[in-house]
Amino acid sequence: MSRSPTSAPTFGVVGLGYVGLPLCVEVGRSGGRALGFDVVPAVVGGVNAGESHIQDISSDEVKELRKKGLLEATVDMSRLAECGTISICVPTPLSKTRDPDISYVLSAGQAVAAALRPGQLVVLESTTYPGTTREVLLPLFEATGLKVGKDFFLCFSPERVDPGNPVWNTHNTPKVIGGITPACLTAGVAAYRRFIETVVPVSSPEVAETVKLLENTFRAVNIGLVNETAQIADRLGVDIWEVVDAAATKPFGFMKFTPGPGLGGHCIPVDPQYLSWKMRTLNYKTRFIDLASEVNAEMPRFVAGKVRTALNAVHKSVNGSKILVLGVAYKRDIEDMRESPAVDVMKVLDLEGAEVLYHDPYVPSFEEEGRTWVGVELTDEALRSADAVLIVTDHGVFDMERIFDKARILVDSRNATGGIAKERGLPPPLHWIVKGAQGA
Repeated sequence: MSRSPTSAPTFGVVGLGYVGLPLCVEVGRSGGRALGFDVVPAVVGGVNAGESHIQDISSDEVKELRKKGLLEATVDMSRLAECGTISICVPTPLSKTRDPDISYVLSAGQAVAAALRPGQLVVLESTTYPGTTREVLLPLFEATGLKVGKDFFLCFSPERVDPGNPVWNTHNTPKVIGGITPACLTAGVAAYRRFIETVVPVSSPEVAETVKLLENTFRAVNIGLVNETAQIADRLGVDIWEVVDAAATKPFGFMKFTPGPGLGGHCIPVDPQYLSWKMRTLNYKTRFIDLASEVNAEMPRFVAGKVRTALNAVHKSVNGSKILVLGVAYKRDIEDMRESPAVDVMKVLDLEGAEVLYHDPYVPSFEEEGRTWVGVELTDEALRSADAVLIVTDHGVFDMERIFDKARILVDSRNATGGIAKERGLPPPLHWIVKGAQGA
C-alpha cells in the first residue's frame, strides 16, 4: 500500500529568489508554515529580519509572517527533513556555450536526497529540459532505497512568475503540475491547492516541463518575428509602431507583440535554448527557435546602429560622443538585469569609442565582466550635454516629455516618446529616432 504524503504543514522551498520567496509568502498567507533554504547567508538573514530582497514582495508582509511564525529561512539543508513538501526553486542558467547548466538543481537534489524520508513530496519548479525530473532527480532519490509513488512523491511544476506584473502573481496564475506516478500527481495537486487558486494536472513531468518551454518559446519566436518586421519596416521607410498598432485592431487571429532592443530576463532568452539543446541530443534541429534566437540577438546591434545613424546625420561619429542610456533593467519598473539587452547595446557603443553613461532609478550600479558601471543622476544638464540619449527601458517613473525636450538627439527603442512627437507634428520615428536627426 502506498503511503500518504505527510500532513505536516511545513512547506520547504529551496532557493529564495524571485520564485522561491513569493512561494513562501503564499504558503504563509494561506496559514501554512514555510521554511526557506538558501546558500547565501545574507539572503537568509534578511528574511529572518523581516526584510524582502524581492521587489514584488514587501518587507512589511515578510515581517508579519515572521511575527506569526509562518516564515523562516535557513542555510541548514539538514532541516529539509522537517518539511512535508519540498519545492526546488533554484536557478537554471545557460553555460557560456549556451548549454543547460543544471548544477544548482543537482546540488539541491543531493541535499534533498540526504534528508529524504518516507511521506515527503518533492516538486521541481526550476525551468529545465524535458526529462530532468525523471532522469536526474528520480535516480538520486531512489538511491536512498525509497520507492517513488510509495515512499516519497515526485513532481514537476513550472514556475510562471512575471516580475513586476501587478495583476498575475503566484496565487492567481494557474499552476501546471505533472507527477512521476498517479500517486505523485495526487499528492502534488493536494499540496498546491492549499494556496494556489487553480492547479492544472497533466499526465507526466515531461509534459509539464515542455509546457513551460513552449510558453516562452512562443513568446521568443513572436518577438523575433516582430523584431525582424521592425528591420523590414526600417528598410521600407515604414513606421513599425503604426503597423503593429493597426494590426492589433484585428479582433481575431493576431496577438500584439512589440519590437524592442532585444530579449531580457531569465525566461525568454534562456528557456527555448533548453528545448533546442534537448532536441540536438535527439538529432533534431529546432529551426524556429534557432532563427528567432538569431534575430533577437541581433537587436542590440541594430539599436546601436540607430544611434550611429542619428549621430552621422549631424556630422558626428560614435567615437568620442557622449551617449546617455536610459534604463538598463530588462523591462520596465523592475530592478532585474538578467540577460538585459541594454548591456549588449552599451558594449557595442563602448567598443566603438563612445563615452557611455546610464541612468536607471532601479539599478544604481552593476558589474559586467569585471567592470563596474555606476549610474548618473538624470538632470537637465545630463540630458542636454549628451550627444545622444537612448531609451532602452521605458520605466514608468521617467518623465518622457522632459527627456524629449532636453535631449538634443533622442533614439527611442521602445516608442515611449512617439506619441509626444506625433502631438507636436514631428516626423514619425522611422528609424527609432524621434528627435534630432530628422530635423526635429
